[in-house]
Amino acid sequence: MTKKKEEKPLKLSLACGGNVPEGFKGVDIVKTDSADYVQDLMKFPWSQFADNSVDEIECSNFVEHIPHGDSRDDPFFQFFDEIHRILKPAEFDPENPNIAVKGFARIVCPYYSSIRAWQDPTHQRAISEASFLYLNKQWRIDNKLDHYPVSCDFDFSYGYVLSPEWQNRNQETQMFAIQHYINVVTDIQVQLVKRSEGK
Repeated sequence: MTKKKEEKPLKLSLACGGNVPEGFKGVDIVKTDSADYVQDLMKFPWSQFADNSVDEIECSNFVEHIPHGDSRDDPFFQFFDEIHRILKPAEFDPENPNIAVKGFARIVCPYYSSIRAWQDPTHQRAISEASFLYLNKQWRIDNKLDHYPVSCDFDFSYGYVLSPEWQNRNQETQMFAIQHYINVVTDIQVQLVKRSEGK
């Protein structure tokens, strides 16, 4: 009896440039040594990737480059709808049900109150933790925004990369500074976990 070959997880690094984390396949608009797939991430759908086919996604310093569309057709929503489409349903560590082991994406962006958000002239939008509320179906319903042109449904959590001068302050001081001062947070790190229908 032949043993069934175990399928290797598919992990994608979107807009990888020349930097792909170990174990990931690179995706970029042009073929480079790091890009395993050539895909314009602003052309939808991403034809190379089937529904529910990707275990994990990472995307660093790209979302802030997504251009604005009109209110009926914004590429920000289309981009995250595609991530939702191609991710497998979420599965969690049996020993820690709070830790997703598949069906999730990690997004890193310059934080809206940092000079990094706007120092690059090619940046199109500023990103905060509140930007990701719009990717949660129940939040859209509760806030009467379910008419927005987006269908994905993610739970999300986030953390901050702090400027060096703030890293060793106590948590209360850090939180006050994050809410009231500029250039305290350099980047926001977000984890999106694909929600299943009916959950």
